[in-house]
Amino acid sequence: MRVHDPAQARKVLRVSRRGAAELGGLLTYGREKQLYHAVESQVLLGHGGPQLNPLAEESVSGFSHPDAPNWAFGDLAGSRCDLALARLFSGDVDGAATAIRPVLDLPASHRNNGIIVSTMRVRHALTADPTRTAVAARDLRAEIEAFPAGRPALPRG
Repeated sequence: MRVHDPAQARKVLRVSRRGAAELGGLLTYGREKQLYHAVESQVLLGHGGPQLNPLAEESVSGFSHPDAPNWAFGDLAGSRCDLALARLFSGDVDGAATAIRPVLDLPASHRNNGIIVSTMRVRHALTADPTRTAVAARDLRAEIEAFPAGRPALPRG
């Protein structure tokens, strides 16, 4: 598969959904995780808009309850970053800032590599998006830049 090929990405998503449902086991995900992966594939292609934002919001909602059987803080953070990107690609900088706020507020001990990579995608989009000159975009970009880029895998000492 070629990188940044939207048609190929959509085809793989359709095939993987059918295959995962037929295979079951480890390849079977709850709806929130299916949405998370579907939304992420679209925002990585630079898509947002009225059709994607509700799916991203549903994914965030599905991961927002720590007592839920499929809850994972990393998936919640990733889905929040994807929602921020979807909103940003729709021109909604304030909505993007609201979506990513809880991720930026995570304690350093919870900022794993996947979360850092997801936040950096939002930062990159803020530098390339047409809204990059907006004050809110500059403020959010600066805040994400202050987000630690790494942490040790294990506490020292």
